[in-house]
Amino acid sequence: MPAGSVIRLSSPATQESWELSVLFEDEQLLAFDKPARLLVSPDLNDPQRPDLMRMLHDSIAQGATWAKQRSLAYVANAHRLDFETSGVLFLAKTKPALVAVTNQLGANQVTRAYVTLTRGMPEQSEFTVDAPIGPQTRQPGLMRIDTQGGKKALTEFKVLEQFRGFTLLQCRPLTDRTHQIRVHLRSVGLHIVGDEAYAGSPLFLSQLKSSYRAKFNETERPLMGRVALHSERIEITHPTTGLPLFLTAEWPKDFRVTLKYLRMFSGL
Repeated sequence: MPAGSVIRLSSPATQESWELSVLFEDEQLLAFDKPARLLVSPDLNDPQRPDLMRMLHDSIAQGATWAKQRSLAYVANAHRLDFETSGVLFLAKTKPALVAVTNQLGANQVTRAYVTLTRGMPEQSEFTVDAPIGPQTRQPGLMRIDTQGGKKALTEFKVLEQFRGFTLLQCRPLTDRTHQIRVHLRSVGLHIVGDEAYAGSPLFLSQLKSSYRAKFNETERPLMGRVALHSERIEITHPTTGLPLFLTAEWPKDFRVTLKYLRMFSGL
């Protein structure tokens, strides 16, 4: 499965399908460009929702052509991306490779860079948030800043581009906590576009273009209706060669289209 090829997965139960672009593959590792709105692993609160790992395992068990061509019998996710987050996702094709990569993640030895679009504009072009994170007690599945019992969490942010009321940021999490980027940004008054769980509302063209008029009898669809977070780059040490492995995933279409309209109607 060379880089640039595509794996197609589907869920007959929900009649959904996905195309996953392969970013890298060798005997130890497999990396995808994960599309938004796809779970990586099962959701305990919604076990019927399709997830990537279950569909991969089902395809292998059913003898899918792409799996048979490489005698693939084992695959496991080395890390996770949230349901609505897109971008680079590493999988392991052997148990030793899985252990090696997860150990790197656990020791914070993996370099990761995300891009996000927020409502609000930071005062500085570069800033760091160092604040421990723990689960919200009243809303299971969500996280919060917890200075008493939370786990250490550190994220570096850099402004890539600013608009009227919005900011495009690069985010470098130096620790690996659930919803880390989302919680850290909210803690400094920046809300990721489309992240309604953390007070970030979707972005509509009508909010940018004063002359916008919806077509008759049609409901306006958001430019960015999901959490505007994309895993752009990851660098790990290859578990066999010991050499750095650097992968990137292009910005998805919804990011590109949203930025086009921001530059057109909300540029500084």
